[in-house]
Amino acid sequence: MKYEDILKKLKGKFVKEILGDSQFRGELTIKVDAAAVDEILKFMKDDKNLSFNFLSDVTAVDFVKDRGVFEVVYHLLSMKNNVRVRFKAEVPAENPELPTATSVFKGANWFERETYDMFGIKFTGHPDLRRIMNPDNFPGHPLRKDFDVAPKDDYCPVPVIKPDN
Repeated sequence: MKYEDILKKLKGKFVKEILGDSQFRGELTIKVDAAAVDEILKFMKDDKNLSFNFLSDVTAVDFVKDRGVFEVVYHLLSMKNNVRVRFKAEVPAENPELPTATSVFKGANWFERETYDMFGIKFTGHPDLRRIMNPDNFPGHPLRKDFDVAPKDDYCPVPVIKPDN
């Protein structure tokens, strides 16, 4: 299946929700409306010709300083057609949330937890949205570009060993 066929099918079904597309180094990226992510993922999975039956990753990119948004990125694979696509959906920095994809792909569970933990993006309707990589009391979200990496006096996950001078 060619990328043009995928785009034609998606744009025919989701006229307003498909916001753009691009190809770089032979990979297709489709920009979608955040409110329609779960509906588009379900269509991509259930359509017999597309059969994107494997969600291989969910992550995010911080564009807060430049555009005031995070991009949530989904990587899908159609094993039937041996084709991969990437979806991107923007969420605003002041209220970064979008619907969970766990109702379509159960494997989104831990990817969304990781994205929540590292970027602070909330997935509404997620069955167990809590930190997965950092302790519950860890301050902030380490992959945000504004995350302060300087040591903090009030929190340190590992003991601080100071040299004897």
